[in-house]
Amino acid sequence: MTTRSAVLAGVGGWVPPRVVTNADLSAGLDTSDEWIRSRTGIAQRHLVDPGMSTADLAVEAARRALTSAGTPGVDAVVVATMTPDRSCPATAPEVASRLGLTGVAAYDLGAVCSGFVYSLATAAGLIATELADQVLVIGADALSSVTNPADRTTAVVLADGAGAFVLRAGGPDEPGALGPFDLGSDGGGSDLIQVAAGGARQRLSGRPTDPADFYFTMDGREVFRNAVTRMAASSRTVVRRVGWQLDEVDRVVSHQANIRILSALADELDLDRKRIVSNIDRVGNTGAASIPLAIADADATGVVTAGDRVLLTAFGGGLTWGSTVLVWPRLRPAERPEDPPKPAVATDPAGTGTDPAPAPHQPTSEPPVAGPATR
Repeated sequence: MTTRSAVLAGVGGWVPPRVVTNADLSAGLDTSDEWIRSRTGIAQRHLVDPGMSTADLAVEAARRALTSAGTPGVDAVVVATMTPDRSCPATAPEVASRLGLTGVAAYDLGAVCSGFVYSLATAAGLIATELADQVLVIGADALSSVTNPADRTTAVVLADGAGAFVLRAGGPDEPGALGPFDLGSDGGGSDLIQVAAGGARQRLSGRPTDPADFYFTMDGREVFRNAVTRMAASSRTVVRRVGWQLDEVDRVVSHQANIRILSALADELDLDRKRIVSNIDRVGNTGAASIPLAIADADATGVVTAGDRVLLTAFGGGLTWGSTVLVWPRLRPAERPEDPPKPAVATDPAGTGTDPAPAPHQPTSEPPVAGPATR
């Protein structure tokens, strides 16, 4: 019996056009560009405009990934997010519908900043068990929706964006084949990263709710310690399982929490910091979107190239963590996440004269324009 593996076929990422610089934040917070850069490595971040949501981010990143893969459709859609458009229903079915994928399996996965790696693992399971031949995995977060604008510890870090992978069934020895995976959690640290209000616990507490509880909070010192320790241990596990040595890893793409965590992870793994892929200086911490956004940018700019041994590792609320590896495949050229969306291509085969391009929040039955890309 032939083993089916999940193989990377396309990547895409997108950040909303509105840029907020450190100088912009300094005008309303007790902070400065130097303070923010020295502690986080961030110079600017992208935030959604009023009326834009997580689904909008996810759809644009997905379109780019489908174009990169050269396929108009998939068998399943997985959206990793901690900021779904609504508590109920999940965001993924609407995203699938807007991509013209009505009828496919679609679900959300909530593992906070580890969500994308967790989603890759579940997508690999769908492929391995022949429930799907192609899966679209999206990490998308509008973290500005849970950011306290008066809290400089989070307001300078959190941002909005989305990134996506298209996975296809293939062989375990192909370039782009994902795995092995390592996943873990520790619910004893659930209070270290949280949005306390909005869920059943708060709603059923019978107590008045502090408005501040609707915002994202974290214990920075403990998060730093756990993030470095857990990602390093998980990284060692998958590298050992695949049969590599750590010094054979060409690129490490980890959750883009802040530059200090990225640097400490490299030091803990005894790797040159130059092997760490990062775009946090330009996009900030985008939650579940951070890994696919970083790697989409790296692929578009040539930072990662075909044949590179790549390690993906993440840490997030829950607490959760996870890692996987792949040899980077040769992909169709991807757009940079900061590039503006391309105008929709009109397709009106019936000659009705109607406008096929939907408004931002309207579902569409038209498949995405994702024919083979030209080099």
